Amino acid sequence: MGLAASLARPSHNATGVTLLLDDTASKRLELIKEVVPRVQRTAFLWNPDHPDNELVEAQRAAPALNMELQFVELRGPKDLESALRTLSEARPDALYVVSSRHTVLNIPRIVEFAKANRIPLAGGWGAWARAGGLLSFGPNTTEMARRAAEYVDKILKGAKPADLPVQQPTKFELIINAKAAREIGIEVSPTLLARADEVIE
Repeated sequence: MGLAASLARPSHNATGVTLLLDDTASKRLELIKEVVPRVQRTAFLWNPDHPDNELVEAQRAAPALNMELQFVELRGPKDLESALRTLSEARPDALYVVSSRHTVLNIPRIVEFAKANRIPLAGGWGAWARAGGLLSFGPNTTEMARRAAEYVDKILKGAKPADLPVQQPTKFELIINAKAAREIGIEVSPTLLARADEVIE
């Protein structure tokens, strides 16, 4: 987006924290496959206007998992119902949701759709699993908000944004909603449940 010259040395008058981590896409696909080995067709719900490259990483990882991605766009609020219709017609084995402003604003509706259609849903951070999706894997957003607040404090005390590196997440959480899994007829292995940072019963 041109806001910073690099993560380590922003150089411009902008810094902060970022949740954009493209390589987590392959991990989410691996987790979907581990929980539901039969998955072959995975719907990829995303906003093409959102500045991330999860799509590229997911495309790279999918063939090795014997997975076909079905791309469904959600650019804004007016696209939600048509996106859900497309998902309904596509009848995917799983749903991967790229977290963006528009998908996050519609977490309840998207999760409700997935549950009603018995589609395992994987999201980018805890809110997706806590709302009733099957699993989420991504940064601890509470920790990232705390780090952003620390930067605000430093800047208010005179630090220059150009001298503060853009921070990426260092803590990632796997959250599994075992209750949601049971509701859609999926049995999560005890081994995977043991690896999870949080299990919702």
